[in-house]
Amino acid sequence: MSLREIIDLVGTVIDIAGVAVIAAGVVLAVILAGRDARRGATDVYGATRRRFGRAILLGLELLVAADIIRTVAIEPTLDSLAVLGVIVLIRTFLSFTLEVELDGRWPWQQSHPASEPHPDPDGPRPAR
Repeated sequence: MSLREIIDLVGTVIDIAGVAVIAAGVVLAVILAGRDARRGATDVYGATRRRFGRAILLGLELLVAADIIRTVAIEPTLDSLAVLGVIVLIRTFLSFTLEVELDGRWPWQQSHPASEPHPDPDGPRPAR
């Protein structure tokens, strides 16, 4: 197996992992929504949306990593780098807007516990 084939395989595996993370996150969010609804939770919709958003964010990060690996290592032409740049810009924009949707602030803004828009049903998130 050549280095090019190995790198392409690594990119494909990371792509599959990204899709799997999104799919598993959706399934888990639906299961937890059912559990929360049975327990009489007050914000099932909001908690489910946040869980969906987190799964999408993590999946997007993996998909961007796979694109970077394949583009830079396999086809480092100006055209492929331009396409990669557009893909990364779009996915970064999606990540930022999802972050604002989930946390109510831009990723580079500090969080203030008193200003958190909603409690996290999954427990505290580590500081960035």
